[in-house]
Amino acid sequence: MEHIASRIDRLPSTPMLKKILFLTGIGWMFDAMDQGMVSGVMAAIGSDWGLDKGQIGILGSAGMLGMILGAALSGMAADRWGRRNVVMYTLIIYGVASGLSGFAVNYPMLLVLRFCTGFGLGGELPAASTLISEYSPKMIRGRNVIILESFWAWGWILAALVAYLLIPVYGWRIAFWVGAVPALFAAYLRRAVPESPRYLETVGRYEEADYLVRIMEEQANIDYLPVQSSAPNRNKEIKHRLSLRDLWSKKYIRSTVVLWIIWIGINFGYYGFVLWTPSLLMAQGFALVKSFEFTLIMCLAQLPGYFSAAYLVEKIGRKKVLTLYFAGTALAAWLFGHADSTGQVLTYGCLLYFFSLGAWGCVYTYTPEVYPTVARASGAGWAAAFGRIGAFIAPLIVPVIYNMYGEKTGYGYVFALLTAVFAIVAIVVAIFGKETMGKSLEEISE
Repeated sequence: MEHIASRIDRLPSTPMLKKILFLTGIGWMFDAMDQGMVSGVMAAIGSDWGLDKGQIGILGSAGMLGMILGAALSGMAADRWGRRNVVMYTLIIYGVASGLSGFAVNYPMLLVLRFCTGFGLGGELPAASTLISEYSPKMIRGRNVIILESFWAWGWILAALVAYLLIPVYGWRIAFWVGAVPALFAAYLRRAVPESPRYLETVGRYEEADYLVRIMEEQANIDYLPVQSSAPNRNKEIKHRLSLRDLWSKKYIRSTVVLWIIWIGINFGYYGFVLWTPSLLMAQGFALVKSFEFTLIMCLAQLPGYFSAAYLVEKIGRKKVLTLYFAGTALAAWLFGHADSTGQVLTYGCLLYFFSLGAWGCVYTYTPEVYPTVARASGAGWAAAFGRIGAFIAPLIVPVIYNMYGEKTGYGYVFALLTAVFAIVAIVVAIFGKETMGKSLEEISE
């Protein structure tokens, strides 16, 4: 009798898996669209309501604070009640809160709604990447998770188009409304996404797990063997769920430390530049519309970043790709901070988006792979929650540095700091990270 995990790992990419990946990715895309539009509306809201840089920074951090809480709670919820429910309901929370943000009548109201939007967004991403990781065979698992993450690029491209075409004409409120409606529709479509068979097996729902895997086996023309429904070891696993303290036990401490450093580094570095890019470009003398145009061009560079990482992650491994792309991001951040012409801004900005989003894709691949199924979503959720602290702090630190040293000098110092952060993460991964390519999820977490 074969276990669910081994049966999944011998499958090719099936129509059912592709459908799940697409439906999950659509929701991911609208999450990204919201985050992308925030960078555009921050400058517009600041101008409309007369906000200073500190208030704009707090607005960016409000969503991050929601993401911290959402990631921590949803990870534990996904391990207790399933990945599917969390993935669907967090998207609904995000969509409703995003739509209501367009009706905000004052700054405090918008802060609360951005917190709620962040809660839904932060809760969805770890659960969604865990779901795709658990559905994917080991030989294409990394590629599939990065393809899921690549939907983020399409969301940012849509956001950049909205910022470029609509915000200057209709104002910043239109951005939130445009993002909310398709997000709620995507939540409706996700009703067709089934639960993870690996999760179903760990909670004793063997027949349901067997049924789902059997569908994929039939699509792949592979003979199936029914999963054994009376496994004492699995019954023991059902009762044992890892707590936050367990993630710091001797068995998992290396994985947890490396993951948390990766997450806080990439969040601090990424949100340190991406939420402020339109505002920083305006401070360098570019008009608001021109800064949106530059951001749109840079966003296009995300796609080859994702696709190159998706190819390499199954060729040279997670550890090498993470190290390479974090090092590339560090170099691009340094160059972008010292760009002194339009051509350099665009060139180095594209490199920054290329490497940083390729790194993000590999982070989402690597994160669910280092914990067992009973704690996979919780481990991913806590790593994401800790990482969002970096995303929360970055929008607050950037204006402090900016105001302390002035616009010209401060611009360079901001990107020097981001360079250092990305470089430190690259070194940590190169020294302490472990390779997970080509291994089953159960083998890695043993």
